[in-house]
Amino acid sequence: MKKFTLLIVFSIIFQFAFAQKAARITQDKKVGYINHSGDWILEPTYDKGGEFSNGLAPVNKDKKWGFINAKGEVVIELQFDRVKAFDSGLALVENNKRWFYINKEGKEVDMPSSEKLFDFVDGLAYIKRGEKVGLLNPKGEIILEPKYDEIQRFHNGYAKVQVGESWGLIDKTGKEKIEPIYQGLGIWSDGIIIAKKNDVNGLLINGEFIRVDGAMKIWPFRDGEELTYANNSEKIAGFINRKGDWVIEPKFKKVKAFVNGLAPASTNGKLWGYINPKGEMVIPEKFRDAEIFSSNGLAPVKVNKLWGFINKSGELVIKDKYRITGFNPFAMFSATETKGFIDGYARVSLDKKWGFIDEQGKPLKDTWFDNAEAFVDIN
Repeated sequence: MKKFTLLIVFSIIFQFAFAQKAARITQDKKVGYINHSGDWILEPTYDKGGEFSNGLAPVNKDKKWGFINAKGEVVIELQFDRVKAFDSGLALVENNKRWFYINKEGKEVDMPSSEKLFDFVDGLAYIKRGEKVGLLNPKGEIILEPKYDEIQRFHNGYAKVQVGESWGLIDKTGKEKIEPIYQGLGIWSDGIIIAKKNDVNGLLINGEFIRVDGAMKIWPFRDGEELTYANNSEKIAGFINRKGDWVIEPKFKKVKAFVNGLAPASTNGKLWGYINPKGEMVIPEKFRDAEIFSSNGLAPVKVNKLWGFINKSGELVIKDKYRITGFNPFAMFSATETKGFIDGYARVSLDKKWGFIDEQGKPLKDTWFDNAEAFVDIN
């Protein structure tokens, strides 16, 4: 009986977790939302819509924007000319050419003056005075007085900042982690960041600049991965480790990132295969294009004109009959275009319709739409 009860509890938790994801759907020029089970949160009703965040999604009808909740209920009336997504309980909206912040009750919130208002992202917004920018928290507190020419988006708790032609790094309290003295910086990943100093490309490791010999361009490390790719002066690609050593010498025309021990690679720039961390081509170059593996061990590959999915042995386990990218009419609300499997489903197109397939290639609810965007967390 105890086991049975635990199974019920885990089942409820599992279902609840998946219920907290939503995908934006377009059908007959109207926008709606489905949950991760493929059931409608809201059938296509609105002219436009954005992704959920903070439990709310922006929707538009008759040229006015408002917000709905995870039940599809209107919680902030459609009254605004333009809106940004909610973050940390606040959203930036515009009416009559005036931008201002509102809370989740739709009420205007006072904030310190800024020559331009910016939407909150991960709990912070920019504040601008003159030609300089700083940081503002949702309480309206200036945590960093405007002093930088540019502050880029935070990643793993750090953001690149620019002073003149030089770049540094700050944390979310506004404290400088890396002094702005570099020609270029990459993304902070597990304590390592790509840097360029005196026209030399290398890595910053514990504050020390390590030159990567022969590297003309280095791509950011993926979190949790030990290798990233780099080009030499002839634009030939290889891979370096987190110490800055070449572990796979440049010999490829094109490569993409390592995930699950395999990376897409092409020696001739026309056909793609997959290499292991020794640089050995373990899945032959026979695909017209190839993407990185998802956590479930499947990767999208273009066999002829369309895409299918292979396993780590290189076997085509989902037939090549799909498109996997497409124009996103709501790019202003989306993060990045997603390819491959995320949380058990891949976004694909079949016969000019869009939907989701599971790891066996079965369509979610056997349903296809005019357009379907990737699932995102509701909260």
